[in-house]
Amino acid sequence: MNIVLRLAWRNLWRHARRTWLTIGAMVFSNTLLVFMISFQFSMYGLMIDNTLQVFSGHMQVQAPEYKDDQKMRQVVPGVQPLAAQLRKEFDSDTIAARGWAFGLASSEERSYGIGIYGVEPEFEPRVSNIPGLIEDGRFFEQNDAMEIVIGEVLARNLRIGVGDELTILGSGLDGSFAAAVVVVVGVFESGVKDIDRNIAEMPLGTFQDVFYMNGAGHQVVIMAPTLDDAPALQSNVAAFLPDGLVVHSWDVLQPGLKQAIQADISSAFFMYGILVILVAFSVLNTQLMSVLERTHEFGVVMALGMKPGRLGRLVMLETALMGLLGFVLGAAAGALLTYWFTVNGLSYPGMEEMAANFNLPGRVYPQVSILKTVFGPAVVFLFTLLAAIYPAWRLRSLHPVEAMRTN
Repeated sequence: MNIVLRLAWRNLWRHARRTWLTIGAMVFSNTLLVFMISFQFSMYGLMIDNTLQVFSGHMQVQAPEYKDDQKMRQVVPGVQPLAAQLRKEFDSDTIAARGWAFGLASSEERSYGIGIYGVEPEFEPRVSNIPGLIEDGRFFEQNDAMEIVIGEVLARNLRIGVGDELTILGSGLDGSFAAAVVVVVGVFESGVKDIDRNIAEMPLGTFQDVFYMNGAGHQVVIMAPTLDDAPALQSNVAAFLPDGLVVHSWDVLQPGLKQAIQADISSAFFMYGILVILVAFSVLNTQLMSVLERTHEFGVVMALGMKPGRLGRLVMLETALMGLLGFVLGAAAGALLTYWFTVNGLSYPGMEEMAANFNLPGRVYPQVSILKTVFGPAVVFLFTLLAAIYPAWRLRSLHPVEAMRTN
């Protein structure tokens, strides 16, 4: 085996320039794959966090039927004490109680139907980025203040601003008429017109008084330390909850987000596949030329008793050595490139300004991992071996006499 390995290594460098060009193609593609896959999944993480930090959170505790039937009666009893118990049990302050109701918001000139969230002033900023997106005014400071925060588009439609009064009309939990006059203390701009047009927030204590909730709410929003920690945390929360309540993960709460990511992954991996196939054809061309150039040599060794199968395995071994070099060098280069951006971050013109509008960091920090480093180069290596099958197979139909006549 050592002799075969040494022979394969020697044959590989008989045309060093051609071999290095082929290895260079592998290294380039592997470096690109490692970096792009790391960057792509880091962007997914940023996209998910951006979406979940608006309202959803990584998970939510709800009544069993609330997700599919968001009616006032589908409540979580004692929602604030439950949120406090969860914060204590899991030693986390990224847990907040909420209530939700549909209401009619009226100014002196206009009226609009909106969704009203009752939120905990102390903990809502830790599960949502809405409090950080207030462009004019401030967020709540007291749980029972007669105050409200509205979106920029809604403020424009109602022709009101900070300091103006807003009349809220709706239906309470017991079916009674709910009404209140609140003061606009803040106007937020999320960058999403549907949110800025249709959503308002008020302190949860005020919300419960206005809509006669008797201490109930509709959601306990939970943010995990990281997205990867969410499944384990969800299992622990589910085991802690009393009977009659469920906890839904973010992909259940936001199925459209998961589908969008899956669609983007499909299109991205289609492009990666084209890159891998181009490298495979480069290897096929190199090895096919190598086999054709050595036809006379192969004829001589076959006449001396060498089996075609052993020659085929020699060609496959040469390809494997070349692919292994491309794998190691490309994976190392890709990991180093990704690590540099992990430390320094990646930004492009206009990205920081756009991110600031959504209360997000202005730079992306792709994370390097063993799986992301190995996956792309491993696929390239596999296709490299597949590309060598045809040149190796050609040797089975080679006749020694005809081969020795080839110059």
